[in-house]
Amino acid sequence: MNSPMKKFHQIFQNKCSIIGMVHVGALPGSPLFAGSIDKIVSKAHRETETYLKHEVDGIIIENMHDVPYIKSKHFGPETTAAMTRICTELKNIIPKKTAFGIQVLTSGNTQALAIAKTCSMDFIRAEGFVFSHIGDEGFIDAEAGLLMRYRKKIEAENILVLTDIKKKHSSHAITNDISVGETAKAAEFFLSDGVILTGASTGDPANITELQTLKQSTALPILIGSGVTYENLDNYITAQGLIVGSHFKKGGKWSAELDEERIGLFMQKMSDLRRM
Repeated sequence: MNSPMKKFHQIFQNKCSIIGMVHVGALPGSPLFAGSIDKIVSKAHRETETYLKHEVDGIIIENMHDVPYIKSKHFGPETTAAMTRICTELKNIIPKKTAFGIQVLTSGNTQALAIAKTCSMDFIRAEGFVFSHIGDEGFIDAEAGLLMRYRKKIEAENILVLTDIKKKHSSHAITNDISVGETAKAAEFFLSDGVILTGASTGDPANITELQTLKQSTALPILIGSGVTYENLDNYITAQGLIVGSHFKKGGKWSAELDEERIGLFMQKMSDLRRM
């Protein structure tokens, strides 16, 4: 069996791979849905083409406009159906060399895995994998056991499950005696394919000391999941991957339009750093 690091690099082949975030429009059933799934698909299509033009290593889609978020047990089937439609459309334009993944908020990990399997995608981002926490949606219980059994059941073991630890927008008071390093060890023990480190909220940079702690605590690939910018990119070059959303938008705001100049400058700097 391949090690998690080898399995990761079969999909993400560059040093410190860059994963661009596509925040799809509010989906049917959510309060901000504007009435046209076709427009949502078209916008996601345009953003994906922009990322591909600038040769990002991966693309991940997320339903971040579905505020206020609800826990996955309350999802209607329209959420999974809409995300499947979007992923099917994008899969048609994303080349095999570019990793393609999904996150379904909140904690829609089995739904994400089902979509990834159906659409021949490469990875999912899962929250609530090990140790429970309190999010603004309420109590989020850990579900590694259920998720990995489901992955086995649907024969989706080729799909990476990349897992948030000490997740942003959450209180971890109930697990305050468990360090980020111990959390990563637990994720590794529970068969995670990689851990994602974030700051306190969307756009906040991850703690550099915690990155170093993770490098000493786990053999899993480490990804940074928030707050990476052109200015602080050097701090995170030792991670295996960077998920970038807010910084690639106009004004650095996650809800704004993509800014091609920002993407171009960032990717050029990454190219220079890889050659050093």
